[in-house]
Amino acid sequence: MDAETYARHVAHNDPEREYMLAGDHLNETQFPRGGLSVDSDADSAMGDIDGAPSTSSLRSSIYQYVEEYGRTFHKYKQGSKCVCVCVCVCELALLRVATEHPSAHVIGTDLSPIQPEYVPANCHFEVDDADDDWIFSHPFDYIHLRMIFHSFRSHKEVMRSGFENLLPGGWIEYQDYYCHLQSVDGTLQGTALERWSQLYVEGGLRLGRDMLAPRKYKQWMEETGYVNVTEQKLVIPGNPWPKGHDLKLLGAWQMANFLEGIHAVTMTIFTRGLGMSSEEVELLLVDVRKDIKNLGVHFYFLT
Repeated sequence: MDAETYARHVAHNDPEREYMLAGDHLNETQFPRGGLSVDSDADSAMGDIDGAPSTSSLRSSIYQYVEEYGRTFHKYKQGSKCVCVCVCVCELALLRVATEHPSAHVIGTDLSPIQPEYVPANCHFEVDDADDDWIFSHPFDYIHLRMIFHSFRSHKEVMRSGFENLLPGGWIEYQDYYCHLQSVDGTLQGTALERWSQLYVEGGLRLGRDMLAPRKYKQWMEETGYVNVTEQKLVIPGNPWPKGHDLKLLGAWQMANFLEGIHAVTMTIFTRGLGMSSEEVELLLVDVRKDIKNLGVHFYFLT
C-alpha cells in the first residue's frame, strides 16, 4: 500500500485539456478509520516478531556486478554518481498486469536485470536509466513509477519525460514513501531509529538526492504541465504496535520489509554521503533494528 499520485495527460493541442487525478495535500493524511491506537497487549497478538537496452536478450556484461558490504550492485553505468541500487520496478506487478491484460504491451525498466526468466509474451524488461532521455519508439497509455524517491537526479526531468511520452488521455501514477518517520505519541524521540531517519535524509542531500522528494511531487507535476493532480497520503505502521488485526498485519509486513532492506538502503548513503565507516554504520544498525522491532516505539511511514 503506497502513496498514489495520479495524473491524466492531454496533449498540448487538446482544446479541452482535461486532466483527472486523485488525492490532496500532504497534511490531509488518510489515517485508518478511527485513527491509529496503541495496542497495550501487542506482544501476544502477533507472536514472535523476529520470525516475521535489448528487449529480447541481454549481453553477458549486463550481468556483471560489484560487491560491496556483502551485497551485489549493478555495474550498469559504473562510475556515475548514483546513490540508489536501481530504479525500483515491481516485476510481479508487471507480470500480473500483462497476464490480466493480454492485449496490452507491458514494459518494465530497471538498472539491473532482475526480471524473472519466464514472462508473458506481451511483457518484456529493459535495462535502462529513466534519468536519461527516453527513447521509446512509441508513447504510452499508462506510466507507473514506484519507490523511486531516491533514484533520480531530477524528478522534474523524469516527469517531463513522462509527459512527453504519454498519449493524449494517458495516465501517470507514482507510488512512493515519504521517508520521514513519525510517531503518534513521541515514542520515536531519542531513539536510534529517529537518528537513522535524520541521517538518511542528510546523507541523501549530500549525494544530490532529496529523500523527501514525494512531498513535492504534486507541485512538480503541475509545473510540468499535468493538471488536477491528486495525492492520496496513507499511513503504514512500522511494526505491529496498533490495535486491530488488519493494522497489525500491515505493521508486521512493513516491519519485515524494513528489516530486510535496512542494510541495503543505508550503507552507501551513510559511508559515501556522511563519511561514516562501515563499522560505525553496522553498530548503528544494531540499535536501529532493535527499535524497529520494539512495539513500544509507535512509529509510522507516510506513503
